[in-house]
Amino acid sequence: MDSYTAPRAVRRKPESLGKLKKSARKLFVERGYHATRPQDIAREAGLGHGTFYLHYEDKHACFLAFVDDARAELYGFIRDRIGQSDSLEEMIAATLGAIYEYADANPGILNAAMTDEAIIDTEGSPARSLMQRLAYDWAEIVRDGMERGTAVGIYDADIIGQAIVGAIHQCRLESERSRRPRSEVISNLTRFLVRALTP
Repeated sequence: MDSYTAPRAVRRKPESLGKLKKSARKLFVERGYHATRPQDIAREAGLGHGTFYLHYEDKHACFLAFVDDARAELYGFIRDRIGQSDSLEEMIAATLGAIYEYADANPGILNAAMTDEAIIDTEGSPARSLMQRLAYDWAEIVRDGMERGTAVGIYDADIIGQAIVGAIHQCRLESERSRRPRSEVISNLTRFLVRALTP
């Protein structure tokens, strides 16, 4: 009995999506959201313009997929490096180190994925940027710490989540500009956050 062979179009679909994702990632990093068009992504991928719309409704949907992929990659990077951190200080230091390592290993990805949602607002339906998602996740960590008594309970966790991500992002940019040693940035930011959060 002959084995079944899928039609060529079905076999190529995952391959074309992979090419589009790779091209979108490259162009969003190099050009930014506004200067990247769906036809540019398809051309960079070596595919027809119509193929883009087989996978994405529009550029906005493609960008959100890019942000989701960047977030998943970053979180995998963090998980691999945190391990079983016993203290808040170890967890923060390991997380900061992982974020900065990811940024070094994937130049431009975080900057592109952290594009403010107001910039990519489509018909009044803003998306949550990577920065907002990270801030939400840090807020959950702070909230959990407050409930367990390992973080001081006087804060609004959502505001503190935003503050932490803003500090991480700005310190990373400043350390690149000033060529300050990464270990110094991580050490100082870790001590600052631990002191601010510890009861």
